[in-house]
Amino acid sequence: MSIKKEIKEILILALPAVGEMFLYMIVWIIDTMMVGQYGGKDCVSAVGLSSEIVYTFSNIFISMGLAVSITSFIARKLGAEDCDAAKAYSINGIFIGIFIAIPVAVLLFIFPHRILLIAGAQGNVLSMGTDFIRIVSIGIVFSIIMNILNAILRAHENTKTPMIVAAIVIFVNILLDWILIFGKLGFPPLGVKGSAIATMIAQITGFIFILFYYKRFKVLSIKITDIFKIKMKIIADIIKLAIPASLQEAAFDISRLISIFMIMRLGTVSFAANQITTTIESTSIMPGWGFAIAATIMAGRMVGAKSYKSAKRYTNIAAIFAVAIMSTMSILFLTIPHLLMRAFIKDADVIAVGILCLMIASIEQPFMAIGIVYGGGLKGSGNTITPFIISTISSWFIRLPLMYLVIYVLKLGVVAVWLVTAIQWSFEGCMMYIYFRKEINKLAIKGDGSFV
Repeated sequence: MSIKKEIKEILILALPAVGEMFLYMIVWIIDTMMVGQYGGKDCVSAVGLSSEIVYTFSNIFISMGLAVSITSFIARKLGAEDCDAAKAYSINGIFIGIFIAIPVAVLLFIFPHRILLIAGAQGNVLSMGTDFIRIVSIGIVFSIIMNILNAILRAHENTKTPMIVAAIVIFVNILLDWILIFGKLGFPPLGVKGSAIATMIAQITGFIFILFYYKRFKVLSIKITDIFKIKMKIIADIIKLAIPASLQEAAFDISRLISIFMIMRLGTVSFAANQITTTIESTSIMPGWGFAIAATIMAGRMVGAKSYKSAKRYTNIAAIFAVAIMSTMSILFLTIPHLLMRAFIKDADVIAVGILCLMIASIEQPFMAIGIVYGGGLKGSGNTITPFIISTISSWFIRLPLMYLVIYVLKLGVVAVWLVTAIQWSFEGCMMYIYFRKEINKLAIKGDGSFV
């Protein structure tokens, strides 16, 4: 296969995925902007902290665990031209998603106040955050199942439909944000509550659309009654692969959440600056995740077809694009940080701290791109244990100890925290690249006795 065709295939898969991630990031950015303009740093802190908690639960159990496992299995089965097995893994994956989604939503609905207290939230941030989590938890069931259905589509090399779903979700969310946060069209201004209601309704809308798509286009001819056709061996396979992926995300997200708890104790100025910087940086991360999805799909397909050289080439191509895009974002972080921060908040103190954080964040972008994409390639090839080990080391043995050192011992503040994350991502990027190459060579030797 020519390199041009491989590049074209990667772009066909990655660009809609990048578009999908970018759309979700747009709504997060606009949401942060709107609550910031409405209520200042307290509202930004409440929505920021609450969103981190909600999406940490969602990512650990679904987005980076179960969804990755399902995509990997289905892609490999389709690569081996075993459509019946692909359907069986899809059906059982949906069942597991429903089984997990409900208790997660119940937990967030019942205990938001206690969770936020543990996070160190106080006063207005605590009361507003409690309302936000409780409202959003109603929609998280629909969001989680929607993510599973999207993962199945991606395994079929359909990344366009999830992007369309994202566009619908974002349109509904932003429109309702404007109406409910500020009190337009006769509605009372609800501030943080309005943001939460908008998010909940948007998630339900996206779920309804994806269900309609499955029914209209008969994806794998899956019917609602098929969800109850449970096969314990397949469930065990999915969970076995999902657990390391979930633990990897848990290692990263929980360490990140603990980091946020530490930063919260530095005060609302530091926390708001950190949250806005994280939001801005996320616009850079989205292209990386899009190309990581493409790497997961194509590495899975090629490993399923026992074409190991192709798996390596596709992942390398995805990494090159991710590094190029995220390095370009680094330049923007260095050259126009004030303009970027000013779009979110008017508080001069927050802007001053955020500018320094954003400039340091520019260092980690290429390393982050490498880590995300080659981690995706490892998962697509069926190895979720190695990414988990690497992420655990970088999060718990590099990030947290260094953060404790700079915050509590050296008392250097939030700017130094971003230097710590740059060190973390430099390590993780290098390790993911090295171990992806080792994994593909191991599979090739096992399959045909050759190195790739």
